[in-house]
Amino acid sequence: MTDLPPQVLVLFGATGDLAKRKLFPGLFWLWRHDLLPEVRIIGSGRHEPEQELRDLVRQDAEGWDEFAERISFVASSADDGADLARAVSAAERELGEDARRLVYLSVPPSAAIGMVRMLEREGLNERAHLVLEKPFGTDLASAKELDEALLDVFAPDQLFRIDHFLGKEAVQNILVLRFANGLFEPVWNAAHVAYVQIDVPEEIGIEGRAAFMESTGTFRDMISTHLFQLLGFVALEPPTVIDERGLHEEKAKVFRALRPLDPGRVVFGQYEGYRDEEGVADDSDVETFVALEAQVDNWRWQGVPFFLRTGKALAQTRRTITIGFREPPLGVFGRTADGEPNELVLELTDDAEIYVDLRAKRPGPELEIAHARLTLDFDRAFPDAEPVEAYERLLLDAIKGDHTLFTSTEEVERLWEVCEPVLASPPPVRPYPQGSWGPAEDLPGPRGWRLG
Repeated sequence: MTDLPPQVLVLFGATGDLAKRKLFPGLFWLWRHDLLPEVRIIGSGRHEPEQELRDLVRQDAEGWDEFAERISFVASSADDGADLARAVSAAERELGEDARRLVYLSVPPSAAIGMVRMLEREGLNERAHLVLEKPFGTDLASAKELDEALLDVFAPDQLFRIDHFLGKEAVQNILVLRFANGLFEPVWNAAHVAYVQIDVPEEIGIEGRAAFMESTGTFRDMISTHLFQLLGFVALEPPTVIDERGLHEEKAKVFRALRPLDPGRVVFGQYEGYRDEEGVADDSDVETFVALEAQVDNWRWQGVPFFLRTGKALAQTRRTITIGFREPPLGVFGRTADGEPNELVLELTDDAEIYVDLRAKRPGPELEIAHARLTLDFDRAFPDAEPVEAYERLLLDAIKGDHTLFTSTEEVERLWEVCEPVLASPPPVRPYPQGSWGPAEDLPGPRGWRLG
């Protein structure tokens, strides 16, 4: 075990999909690798879970039975947290007077403020770190209301706004690629970069999450959080030190320079058959697809378009960042290079890969230009490595009190400001076939999207 003080972990939304797929397995992985302190985990929701759910959080892995002895479930709500408070007190008596609390709040934005006030009434904000899942509000006004409620109850250093994309190994590798190598950073600017594409399509539909999608939509769910955070990592200036303060300061500068979105450069779509999903209104105009162009008005990136795309029921599941470089100033090989750009591509899925598409001489007697690829395959480069999943890394960071890979109040509010024009005047929602690439083929101009 680590030198960290004992922890009581309270997981709100413990009966939800995120807890079953990510949080319980992630905590088990940390415990099995001796990265957790002595811990008691209290899952909480509006109702005690049925046996079916208890079975779902069980695993056959070695050590699971011993770990599961540390898990209990208690019903609670914004109106009634007394039983939960008693369960936390009992767990702390078992762990000793040094015990600390981590409260994980995975509830809809409409429920977050009520839950925070319940935590204050029951004294559960003391000695606690609070982890919040996105979206952080539904617009600028609600984000500010949420922030005010949070800061009435918690100190800023107690708050951890989680965006699990930032916990991914491949996303953190963007920083290493840029700032630990002398190769890329000198050309990482508008003089050499023609465009950036950030593409996060998903093959799956809403998978039973109609209530969430109908109340939130893809724009609020994905653009104001995950995709803009990826843009921040791509566009930020070199921090003096890669730590909590340095990274947050440089990301905040990028987001301050991010131009408010032009609704005319935003495309909304809805996959055919969405309205037939259980729980979806027959006349729903909620977007399941978004593509847009963003601009960063600073010295490094002026004039470089950032194209962002994400959606449900698309052709592939990918997380791809593409940096497209400008043509050489003089075409000494004439048209033989056929105008295809040099591109640096970062694949951010679990099978992470970085590659550069370039031109080379085709072997043979003629001076013929052909396309080639330089590839860094992480599985082959580091065959013995055991990557840490995003939630595992971020849960451990929250326990430690490390804010480096979490988002700040300033970031959240500024990104809602950038989104406000689209929220005030959303584009029409276009239908698209399931399994397609969505309705935004022409948004990036003549080059088109790399994917699709």
